[in-house]
Amino acid sequence: MVLGTRLKATNGEVKVSGRKQFPSMTALQVLLAVAERGSTSAAAEPLALSQSAVSKQLIGLEDIIGGPAFSRTPNGMVPTELGAIYIDHARTAIKAMEDAALKVARLRPGPRVLRLQVPPIFGDRWLLPRFAQFTEAHPEIEVQFTTFVSKAQTEVPDGSVRFVVCPGAEEEGAYLFGNDVRLVSATSYWEKLGDHGTIEAVSRGVMLEHPQTPFHWPFFAKANDRKGLEIRHTMRFGYYTMVIRAALAGQGMALIPHGLIVDDLVAGRLVNPCGMGYRSDLGYWFTKPGNIPTSQSMRLFEQWLYEEARTMRD
Repeated sequence: MVLGTRLKATNGEVKVSGRKQFPSMTALQVLLAVAERGSTSAAAEPLALSQSAVSKQLIGLEDIIGGPAFSRTPNGMVPTELGAIYIDHARTAIKAMEDAALKVARLRPGPRVLRLQVPPIFGDRWLLPRFAQFTEAHPEIEVQFTTFVSKAQTEVPDGSVRFVVCPGAEEEGAYLFGNDVRLVSATSYWEKLGDHGTIEAVSRGVMLEHPQTPFHWPFFAKANDRKGLEIRHTMRFGYYTMVIRAALAGQGMALIPHGLIVDDLVAGRLVNPCGMGYRSDLGYWFTKPGNIPTSQSMRLFEQWLYEEARTMRD
């Protein structure tokens, strides 16, 4: 890409004034792919290019930026100081163009786009198993899912599922489910535990937990007027999905929002003897930016989402 080309004669020499050449989007994508994967051969596959094409793009980019973008080492290609500067700004540039493309797509009369931010556990355990119903009813709506929003992102999602007490003042929100927390495990575990008709008996079992979630034994004990009652053993996992999988595998008990495991309870994969559980202030809410008009696509999605969530109500 060349901007502002103009020739100027000075003392018999011809100089280029105002001439600036910038890398193409393909070259920037190659730059990022090589930085992430450490070689031109590894970068070729995700870009759907040959290794030769990747190398040519990289050589052309280095000609433009005036030096090598990478140092070749035994451990792979490592960004130089020059390359690191371009890599940092390439991410911003590509993200900006993706956001621009999304904005333009929303203006087109053809397929309509919704961009949704969804926590991984909510998407895995509840939304995606049901989402085919929505896509079958509205094939004209393209839905793009993301699990997080980066600080550098300029385009905010159309809607987000949040696990909060209530939405922020700048958002519009509707409660989905989540306040109803159940103590559950596989049938095989409850049978192995034996007498589990009281909280005192259950406290002799194994509690499965994720440190960053609020679903811990002390909250359960306090909510059931047993403050200070301790669990015999706690097993912790780095991902909340692993807590649920461990419960399904019969490795212990877990405190889980009813909506995330309703299908497992109905199928008998998990049980909730004596209805043990407690009410949490936290729950899943669907929120939207308060300053963005609601599109017809969003109205259709919300109508479907709220109807599905209504069956999860406590």
